[in-house]
Amino acid sequence: MAIEPLAIGVCSWSLQVKNVPELKGLMDRLGIDVVQIACGDPHHASWDEGDNLPAAAKAAGFRMSGCMLGFPGEDYTSPATIEKTGGFGDPATRPERLERFQWALARTKELGLTDLMLHAGFLPEPNDPARKPFLDTLTRVADLAKAAGVIVAFETGQESATLLRRTLDDLKCPNLKVNFDPANMLLYNKDEPLKVLDLLAPDIRSVHVKDANRPPRDGVWGDEVPLGRGQTNTKDFVKALKRIGYRGALCIEREVGTQQERFQDIEHGVRFLRECLAEA
Repeated sequence: MAIEPLAIGVCSWSLQVKNVPELKGLMDRLGIDVVQIACGDPHHASWDEGDNLPAAAKAAGFRMSGCMLGFPGEDYTSPATIEKTGGFGDPATRPERLERFQWALARTKELGLTDLMLHAGFLPEPNDPARKPFLDTLTRVADLAKAAGVIVAFETGQESATLLRRTLDDLKCPNLKVNFDPANMLLYNKDEPLKVLDLLAPDIRSVHVKDANRPPRDGVWGDEVPLGRGQTNTKDFVKALKRIGYRGALCIEREVGTQQERFQDIEHGVRFLRECLAEA
């Protein structure tokens, strides 16, 4: 089923669900039917359905905008720990993560989807000797995805938009795109999202909608807050997405709090996004 532009959706992992019926029930309570779904890595974000997840998800009646892959061993305790452990950054874990990535490509196809989102890891600067082997790995990612007919979107936040733009331009891989998360840019104390949106606009394939405040200093996390209560400026962000012609879903992501608190914040987020869309 097609998804209309700027349809409101949710990221499945934000609801902290483990099976498809529970996901469907919470989505019905939210009054939405679009989800970006965790692909269900058995070592990272498994589903009770296991290998039967694709069939269960396709039969559930909701629409999926794409799926998300996380890697075992990624440590979000602090910006420093995720810099060491995130994505394809550590050369020692690249072989096993490329294998997990190939598994995710197969899962993406089984779900009937064309889009897979992930954190690439902290991108080295152009003068860093680690850059070439890192980009060689991302070229391998692009080649594997192309063979599977899948588009890969790297989530923003861990690097500056200028560095991400430079990296995509250097790679010259048409199936490598951007999953734009404005709050991540604040949590990592990087760019002002609205000021860099146009720079990445040609390659924005998907969007996470969450809100945050910057950290008091480098080296610590900023604070994730409910939509409309932080520094992301969600209302103007939605207007800017319309201006640049973004035609994907707006998937609410909420990664802090208990399950009940997350649901309440997402419920608020759905109402708030509807207000934003009405004003836009």
